[in-house]
Amino acid sequence: MQSTFRTVIDKQYLSDPAHSIRWQHTIDFIRRSSFSGTVTANGLDLGDRTPLTASLEQLFSCTFDNTTADLDVASLEGSFDVVTAFEVLEHLYNPLHALLEVKRLLHGKNGRLFLSMPLRKPASLASPDHFHEMSRQSALALFARAGFSVVRSEEFRIRPLLFYLTGLKPLLRAVFEKVQIYELTV
Repeated sequence: MQSTFRTVIDKQYLSDPAHSIRWQHTIDFIRRSSFSGTVTANGLDLGDRTPLTASLEQLFSCTFDNTTADLDVASLEGSFDVVTAFEVLEHLYNPLHALLEVKRLLHGKNGRLFLSMPLRKPASLASPDHFHEMSRQSALALFARAGFSVVRSEEFRIRPLLFYLTGLKPLLRAVFEKVQIYELTV
């Protein structure tokens, strides 16, 4: 049974301008990492393949695998220098399990996990596709519980400026709708 909390990567999803903005912010965040110049043998991008996956392959000069397993319960296989999980954890019932699996897969202490997720919003703005939206404090507690340390983090908005001026709900999104992005290590 397909969970209502899983996003389908289809033409409609790919045509949303918010994703292009998020992907550009994500690439910019990774480029500013001291890890981005590191030679990597392979990477893993949790979730379905998107145009961002191809950008990651260019950025890290390696092939990225994508997951097809249920990240709430599956045991993941392999060993990776870099793992990415962009806009994935909020769709999982058990994000701790997924993070523990990623920790096991990261190659050595120099491996990196890059991930992003929406910052928790008021219920009236929350996405019906998200099982979890976390505050910064909750995200940091989850990362610590899974054995990760934060190297650095940022927040950004995903809508064009004019979008926020189109009504009351969009104006509220200007205040509350942000993506939190992290670079983590074991």
